Amino acid sequence: MSRGLVIGVLAMATVVVASNILVQFLFGNWLTWGAFTYPIAFLVTDIMNRIYGVSAARKVVLAGFIVGIGCSFIGTQIMGEFGPLVTLRIAIGSGIAFLTAQLIDVTVFNSLRNSVWWRAPLASTLIGSSIDTAIFFTIAFSASLTFIEPSNDVSWATEGVPLLGFGPFLPLWVSLAVADWVVKLSLALLALVPFRILVSTLSGKSQSA
Repeated sequence: MSRGLVIGVLAMATVVVASNILVQFLFGNWLTWGAFTYPIAFLVTDIMNRIYGVSAARKVVLAGFIVGIGCSFIGTQIMGEFGPLVTLRIAIGSGIAFLTAQLIDVTVFNSLRNSVWWRAPLASTLIGSSIDTAIFFTIAFSASLTFIEPSNDVSWATEGVPLLGFGPFLPLWVSLAVADWVVKLSLALLALVPFRILVSTLSGKSQSA
């Protein structure tokens, strides 16, 4: 395994572990701290894709998926005040959302590889982030999927509240999903700066090596 790929795997693993920890802590009424760290996973994937290619990016995604499964398994074994720190629905939703969104990110990025430098990372991250949010929150909290884990009471998440505190009445989990989605889209734009800098720096190093 090349040094670049090892660094990519370690970076992705760090993001996944940090996000699994921070998702347990609220930031305001609609977000968790994990919403701010998880989007970095798309940055890692896109940088690997740009510098080392599709195959390396997919290997990094797979590594992140494996680490995520490990974190979820550990979380299901740790009992908190209201039950396991990670429920089965959250574990399944997290795993499916991560793998699906990241692989789509890799595919979209590769299809736009030869476009203007910002188009591939921006489009792939926007699409991947949107899919990630939709899959995760639907599987984890939608009332229509209670059969996945009947013993898990998600009534708190399906309670009707004004969207983000001022919109139409919708299940609480929809507000959580929309807030998460907005943060991901915002960070997708901001991530273009470190993407440009890191790709230029790492590309120069790889050429001189």
